[in-house]
Amino acid sequence: MNLSIVIPAKNEQEGLATFLPKLRQLYPEAEIIVVDDGSTDATVEVCREAGVKAISHPYSKGNGAAIKTGARAARGDYIVFMDGDGQHDPADIERLLYRMEEGYDLVVGARSGLSSQANIARWSANNLYNKLAGWMVNREIPDLTSGFRCVKRHKFLEFLYLLPNGFSYPTTSTMAFFRAGYSVGFVPIAVAPRIGSSHINLVRDGVRFFLIIFKIGTLYSPLKVYFPMALLISGLGFFNYLISTLSTGTWRFSNMSTLLILAGIIVFLMGLLAEQLTNLQYKESDPGHE
Repeated sequence: MNLSIVIPAKNEQEGLATFLPKLRQLYPEAEIIVVDDGSTDATVEVCREAGVKAISHPYSKGNGAAIKTGARAARGDYIVFMDGDGQHDPADIERLLYRMEEGYDLVVGARSGLSSQANIARWSANNLYNKLAGWMVNREIPDLTSGFRCVKRHKFLEFLYLLPNGFSYPTTSTMAFFRAGYSVGFVPIAVAPRIGSSHINLVRDGVRFFLIIFKIGTLYSPLKVYFPMALLISGLGFFNYLISTLSTGTWRFSNMSTLLILAGIIVFLMGLLAEQLTNLQYKESDPGHE
């Protein structure tokens, strides 16, 4: 395969030093790109010593921004994305590539078990992501957020404008591929303990957790999220109406009942509009391109 390997890295000199030589040995013909996201350590020097191309951001823009930089610079027909912290085994790339040859457009290295996560909070959050995304697409998703994945480059570039600059690029890209009707596969992998400290902040990224929950829904089918919410809100309005009627003996809508029912209708209309916008967003820009 005409292969590019893209590795976003911020202060990952220790992790890169452990696996870049092995990666170069296993794939001597592959284009290997490390995107240095404003590192202050010897990340770039480690890349030079390993004979790997490094592209540096003048300041830290985020993991997703590094992924976009690497994807734009890559020239392979296939891109493998992997983390720079030493968790991913370069030998597993071959397993992703074999799965790609079965006709998939995106193959994700799926982690399993609590031992594959940094802590129980991350494990719980990722499990919730997987369940929600699986419900949205009507398919089991073992790992929505894994950063170890292989993709057809020209199809990945279609969704580059959708990707955030932060850490939720795997979620966004996976749901975008499902929404576009592309084939998404998963390969179970084992991950090693992280080398160095994590760049994820539980307080800051805890807020993002809730935003990602809604983003998963709106990326795939907004109406599937908005419609149940609209039914719930309007249902509360009618329930309030019944309670008021039984307690007062008069058949009339209270201000609260009217407000809840109207709010439910507004939420439904917002979902309907979002659904139409999503359809336009995923409209193929170049139908003849394969």
